[in-house]
Amino acid sequence: MRLTPAKEQVKRLTPHSAWWPGLGRATAPATKESPISARHPRTRVPSIAEAGAWAEVLVRHQLLHAAVLAPTGQWLVQQHPESPVRVLDGATAMVEVAAEIQHRIRTTRNDTR
Repeated sequence: MRLTPAKEQVKRLTPHSAWWPGLGRATAPATKESPISARHPRTRVPSIAEAGAWAEVLVRHQLLHAAVLAPTGQWLVQQHPESPVRVLDGATAMVEVAAEIQHRIRTTRNDTR
């Protein structure tokens, strides 16, 4: 394992950044032909407990390698054991990551059911 400076390992992200390959926000509005409806904005700010529950589920189901709440309220998230650690600003960003992963899973499933 090669050690790299911390600046290269940790990248600051906003909740709306597409930081997983293939996980970007849809830019076109939903139409009748579009099977994916537009996401509704949240009516409240997610709590740290809600973000922690989502982090636990994502790690348990191996959709993330690690998700740790830092004392500053930020989340340290790692997709794979060798991938860089990402810094998320707060509970809202963690819940957004969970929503993006869930959206990716639902839109990439085979339609064989």
